Amino acid sequence: MWVCRALCGARTPTQLRRTLLPAWDRRRPAAASYSASAEPSRVRALVYEHHGDPAKVVELKNLELAAMGGSDVHVKMLAAPVNPADINMIQGNYGILPKLPAVGGNEGVGQVVAVGSSVTGVKPGDWVIPANAGLGTWRTEAVFSKEALIRVPNDIPLQSAATVGVNPCTAYRMLMDFEQLRPGDSVIQNASNSGVGQAVIQIAAALGLRTINVVRDRPDIQKLTDRLKKMGAEHVITEEELRKHEMKNFFKDVPRPRLALNCVGGKSSTELLRHLAPGGTMVTYGGMAKQPVIASVSLFIFKDVKLRGFWLSQWKKDHSPEQFQGLILTLCDLIRQGQLMAPICSELPLQDYQRALETAMQPFVSSKQILTMG
Repeated sequence: MWVCRALCGARTPTQLRRTLLPAWDRRRPAAASYSASAEPSRVRALVYEHHGDPAKVVELKNLELAAMGGSDVHVKMLAAPVNPADINMIQGNYGILPKLPAVGGNEGVGQVVAVGSSVTGVKPGDWVIPANAGLGTWRTEAVFSKEALIRVPNDIPLQSAATVGVNPCTAYRMLMDFEQLRPGDSVIQNASNSGVGQAVIQIAAALGLRTINVVRDRPDIQKLTDRLKKMGAEHVITEEELRKHEMKNFFKDVPRPRLALNCVGGKSSTELLRHLAPGGTMVTYGGMAKQPVIASVSLFIFKDVKLRGFWLSQWKKDHSPEQFQGLILTLCDLIRQGQLMAPICSELPLQDYQRALETAMQPFVSSKQILTMG
């Protein structure tokens, strides 16, 4: 067990396993009967001992699979994306930080291998996703508490299942929770080619909403524009175009948006606010520019704009697991109907994690990196 000792000094394998598994994954003693092999299984996982540059602190390690208890579920991970929140968590810049050392990854889909004797609601063969952030999905398999998992239908595409639990949920809630939008109303957003942005485009189209999608200028801007319009985007404009005087003419034919979705901050968010309809709301859910949101006093006085924030983890805290399950099923219905596709993805095997992490951190990358565990 030299790998375990290298990771955690002189700790025993059992101590290492308990360090890397959440509290709900350490319950003992195990139930008298459960459908799991008694033989120890080796797990490959992407582990970080310290916060820092993901490309430097994340390592592929061999871990020991925890023994199952009566309320546990043995899951074989199938696929897990690399999201901005995963990167931020490893860097130590996120609202939730797991105890170290930790397994990376907050999202993904796995297949149930076995269930404990008291587990109901899931069975071997079912697909499951994390109920909350911090689960550690970048590993080949794990034993989780049933309460840490949400079952998803296994008749949807694998990439959709692996990415349904974060970005589409964020997009749907922001579209539904802040303004009473009706078909024909418009929504403006920046970072429109992000995972959330792509979900906003598709869900808005399904709801009959018109989207104004702002992206950064780039050499292949026409290719990106065509791709977003194929998803359902009505308008795609660059940050530079948004600042031009000609935008006044644009809004003669398009209703001013009552809802703006900001994932950038800085000048980009200021421009979104400037084009909001009187009484409109801008919801901030990210800060890619790492610059503050700046709003002029006149916008508050004369246009009565509202500034709000959204964090899916907080929404989950404020709502029941059943409500989150309902949200997931609503999105799965859209997936089945062909109205919500997974973002453009690039699949990489777990051992190629360095390339996945480095690519995910590059600018102008529209393809989400997906780690496959096969």
